[in-house]
Amino acid sequence: MIVVVYDIAITSPKGSRRLARVAKLCGRYGQRVQNSVFECLIDNLQFHQLQHEMLAIIDPDLDSVRYYQLGKQYANKIRHVGTREVEPLDHAIIL
Repeated sequence: MIVVVYDIAITSPKGSRRLARVAKLCGRYGQRVQNSVFECLIDNLQFHQLQHEMLAIIDPDLDSVRYYQLGKQYANKIRHVGTREVEPLDHAIIL
């Protein structure tokens, strides 16, 4: 389990476009659980690919991205309070 958290400077030129591209990229690897937070159940190769693709989108002088590696025992490390419930990542999703 990798948690991706980002802060994109939307007041900068092309900031809104970068924000949309970052959200779309993260959505390909996991599910949104907060506005700028995604949980991704991915392997090491996918994690490296995500980081590589992210570097091609963001402006490191203006934007910030953090990755939290929770590991395979992530279920015991997550506590949720509030209204936004999300589906467990390890369950099948029917499209």
